[in-house]
Amino acid sequence: MCELLIFGGTTEGRKLAEFCDEKNIPTRICVTTDYGAELLPKSVNIKITVGRLDVVQMREIIIENRYRYVVDATHPYAVEATKNIKSACAETDVEYIRLVRESAEVSDGIIAENMDVLVDILNRNEKIILSTLGSKEIARLTEVRNFRERIWLRVLPTDNIRSFCVNLGYDENRLILRKGPFTEEENISHIRQSGAEIIVTKESGVTGGYPEKVSASEKCGIDLIVLKRPSEKGSNIEEVKKFIEKIYGGV
Repeated sequence: MCELLIFGGTTEGRKLAEFCDEKNIPTRICVTTDYGAELLPKSVNIKITVGRLDVVQMREIIIENRYRYVVDATHPYAVEATKNIKSACAETDVEYIRLVRESAEVSDGIIAENMDVLVDILNRNEKIILSTLGSKEIARLTEVRNFRERIWLRVLPTDNIRSFCVNLGYDENRLILRKGPFTEEENISHIRQSGAEIIVTKESGVTGGYPEKVSASEKCGIDLIVLKRPSEKGSNIEEVKKFIEKIYGGV
């Protein structure tokens, strides 16, 4: 039986799984995509569950496996997932640990408090946009005026993502389907490929390649718009590792 349940899908989640494997701690990690699963260690210590789970499914996994501790290492912007994980933990009376990604300093560009503000900013001009927000915000970006002609999307090449974008009305020739994080040079290449005058990004921290996007936008002389990260409390990865080692050191 696994001792620890991790909801992952981030670099930190992968590193935490690797740490548990090294310490021989039986762990289940839940990720939403096959790509996320590919990055995890292949080990008898690690069991992987792939797919999006609602709060009922999360609760069932916790109860069936009698987990005592759950680590939420989902993406900083995965607000709904974190809400569901918290609810599942509260309903099953298990301890919830939030792993919070350390921020990179946001000192450049325009800060958008939320997607409503971001869309409003983009609708004040007619500039070409390179979105690196990921797939979750694709539908909202269709609210941008002339989005088909203006927006390039850089997203993970997951199953059906191309048809999903095309069905929403995006130009198939304006899709960059690549796996990140990206170097400064790769960001510059994508900016030039798209002819972007604006790059839109999340405050994704060092592990999410945020500094490389900032430097690329500066070198290309284009605007940078940053979707602000939701505020939350939690522990960084080193603090979570210490907690796990303290609890499961004898496993």
